[in-house]
Amino acid sequence: MRAVLKTNNLVQLNFAEAVLKDAGIATVIFDTQMSMTEGSVGVLPRRLMVSDEDFAQAQQVLREGVPDAIVEP
Repeated sequence: MRAVLKTNNLVQLNFAEAVLKDAGIATVIFDTQMSMTEGSVGVLPRRLMVSDEDFAQAQQVLREGVPDAIVEP
């Protein structure tokens, strides 16, 4: 699995997850528990993960569907 997006913005994270789901790309969010452990201050970004096989397509989908997202290279 690879991180396609890292963000502290929960709205952007949930929107990106929905956009990828609509494109048929399965996702998993990492670091949710770490973010809660640090008190939900928003210091630790959460990572939106996709399979290695879906990574290139997920990058493209996010670039087109979530304009403000900083997609991982």
